[in-house]
Amino acid sequence: MCESHGAWVDVQVADGSKDGNRRWARVKVKVDDHIIVPALDPVAVEADADQVVEDYAASLVRLPMDASRPLWEFHFLDFPTSEASSTVVLLVHHSLGDGMSLMTLVFASARSVADPTRLPAMPKQPERTAAIYMPRPRSAGALAFLGWVWSYFVLAWNTMVDVAFFAATVLFLRDPKTSFSHSDDTVFNPRRRFVHLSLSLDDVKFIKNAINCTVNDVLVGATSAALSQYYFRKTGNTITEKICLRSVLPVNLRATTSLQKYVDLIESGKSGDVGWGNQLGYIILPFHVAMHDDPLVYVRKAKKTLDRKKRSLEMVFTCMISELFLKLFGMKAGAFIFRRMFTNTSMLFSNVIGPAEPTEFCGHPITFIAPGLYGAPQVSQPHS
Repeated sequence: MCESHGAWVDVQVADGSKDGNRRWARVKVKVDDHIIVPALDPVAVEADADQVVEDYAASLVRLPMDASRPLWEFHFLDFPTSEASSTVVLLVHHSLGDGMSLMTLVFASARSVADPTRLPAMPKQPERTAAIYMPRPRSAGALAFLGWVWSYFVLAWNTMVDVAFFAATVLFLRDPKTSFSHSDDTVFNPRRRFVHLSLSLDDVKFIKNAINCTVNDVLVGATSAALSQYYFRKTGNTITEKICLRSVLPVNLRATTSLQKYVDLIESGKSGDVGWGNQLGYIILPFHVAMHDDPLVYVRKAKKTLDRKKRSLEMVFTCMISELFLKLFGMKAGAFIFRRMFTNTSMLFSNVIGPAEPTEFCGHPITFIAPGLYGAPQVSQPHS
């Protein structure tokens, strides 16, 4: 599947311009060059297989990828861990695509465990509830019409405020110094790790239904609770202290559709109609570090914050601003914006939707997928 889609069969070459810009060039892919089965210490594997997988994944990102071939690799670790009978590490350069496009390609290559002849079923795309998605009321009376107009006013005001804070973050606004703060050696620090934890989706949905919120609200709240406990345990600071940090939250900007539709397009040979590459906007999400006796307070705070962000077009305008600077001033200006946005905030938080049923890949059942990102300067980068 990887052999027939966009940058998965391209490499970057100099375009011959004075600015030294680069362009994508098609090459013939040798699949064997991208399949790696490492020889690992059998004694270490026997002693702690989970730690070997963690160490191996951490070691990969400290080595440069071979730019003479497409920037993706499959690493096969054929030994059992506490959660799976074997592990595959898929190493992909972010220039090939964002989380949505990568997951689309993965699940277009997968099959349902219940029926291996068909693609896995995907969850329905959640409805978008911002003012621009709400139809104008025509027969509900004056109050309903005024409410509809007011929702647009709120949307415009929130957008202006959020874009102003985004600009301030790029220019000068920085999070307070904490153990989560960026340092000059963060990106290439050999102590950086990929660590994953499996949660029960049924438990997450139970909390979601009890509080009448979304899965995202629960995950952001749980992350806030975990990082708060870590911070106060690590620093020994008084538990009455309250800190407001900020997280960068990437948002998919593709047209409202389901992941299932994209997967079906690939299956039918219309992969060119899929939005490959990176199509992301960004939200600067307040992230509260505090201790609460009731753990559900974290989820309620997360819901309140995310509901406010849903009434804003911040992600659209941050994408437009970044692209405008990139086109007008070149790659260095675009890199400057992203670098400042990441270094002046404390965390990078993202999640990607997965299949709605058990799934297999080349006949092998998938136990879990643990996404991760390397290269951003934030110390903490939760992904789900």
